[in-house]
Amino acid sequence: MELEFLGTNAGVPSLQRNVTSMALRMFEERRTFWLFDCGEATQHQILRSSLKLSKLEKIFVTHLHGDHIFGLPGLLSSRAYQGGTTKLTMYGPPGLKQFIDVSLTLSQSRIEYELEVVEHTGGTVFEDQEFTVESLLLDHRVDSYGYRITEKDKAGSLDLKRMSEYGLKPGPVYGKLKRGESIDLGDGRMLKPEDVLGSPKKGRVVTILGDTRPCDNVLTLARDADLLVHEATFMDDLKESAYNYHHCTSVQAAEAALRAGAKELILTHFSSRYKDMEHLQPLLEEARTVFPNTLLAEELVLFPVQRHT
Repeated sequence: MELEFLGTNAGVPSLQRNVTSMALRMFEERRTFWLFDCGEATQHQILRSSLKLSKLEKIFVTHLHGDHIFGLPGLLSSRAYQGGTTKLTMYGPPGLKQFIDVSLTLSQSRIEYELEVVEHTGGTVFEDQEFTVESLLLDHRVDSYGYRITEKDKAGSLDLKRMSEYGLKPGPVYGKLKRGESIDLGDGRMLKPEDVLGSPKKGRVVTILGDTRPCDNVLTLARDADLLVHEATFMDDLKESAYNYHHCTSVQAAEAALRAGAKELILTHFSSRYKDMEHLQPLLEEARTVFPNTLLAEELVLFPVQRHT
């Protein structure tokens, strides 16, 4: 898993940064990527990346402010022209479906692939054999949600030496053991998966927040996360402005990461008053005084999701 930021600005785009969007790349895990928010010009940012809209599987929307959703109609319309034929599912707060329906209907856009819009008010919004996605309400001017993406634990690697000792060769039997099934060796013995499998691989947890003030649900979503993506609209000397606009400072984001026991923090959603990466360095420095393992989101740069044990 890798995160690729397609927009890191708050409110409006600037010459240096686009508005909010990020891709969770899962090409090794499921050969797709998921998108979190879709501000204006997100599809242009995707064209500048190695991402292909044909591989987009899901979109998770945190809230309905324009800097998080104005890129959706164009991206959805373009997807079919870029080879997107598979089903696309969107998740977000109530009102998302109306926004999509009205935008596509009035523009007479034709969507030739299956598009499903799932509105939610928190809880478990998606689960399959590989991942669970949970959501909770945050503290913002409109209903804004954070998402906790949990990769399920995977079976350990097969001990090939032990397999050889049992006279087993690569083939379907390997798959059965990896799936947790016992094997009849044909001599009255049963080979159990735990006899030849290493320790399970702990699944990773990624927490991606929408716009928010500090609140308890931030800590719940970020508890022991391998990676927390947290808004940091202002430096801490503008804490009062952050509160008034229902946002956070870089120090407040770092405090949340520390209290939640997160392993790594990436700051994003920066006010346009901070013009470029050089002007963002003070935000990073003050956050690191609280939580040293902090990074600044940078657009079109890949951030691997590390597996912490």
